[in-house]
Amino acid sequence: MKKTNPGSSLKASSFDREQYLYLTTRGRKTGRSREIEIWFTQREGRFYIIAEYPTANWLQNLRETPEVTLRVANQTFAARARVVSTEMEADLYRSVQELSRQKYGWGDGTIVELEGR
Repeated sequence: MKKTNPGSSLKASSFDREQYLYLTTRGRKTGRSREIEIWFTQREGRFYIIAEYPTANWLQNLRETPEVTLRVANQTFAARARVVSTEMEADLYRSVQELSRQKYGWGDGTIVELEGR
């Protein structure tokens, strides 16, 4: 698979048709790689995913180790994950919620930003 930086010259439209992103985190207890399939949106060269529950294992894993790998449209990216603050980043939070609602009809939960490294 091709390794690329999501902030590179790739056009956002190259991912528009994709429904899923594949996120690989490191297990906080085992240290093993854990991959999930998840809905995503894109904004200003960054990917966003939403955890429906704050107790989701993948969310707990990336809080422990924020270096993750993501795969979308047969391209793989190294990224750093961070939780978007509902209070400190209210505009970003609402924007990502709206993008998710437009794409999937749903946008509630803990929003995570994935920025390419």
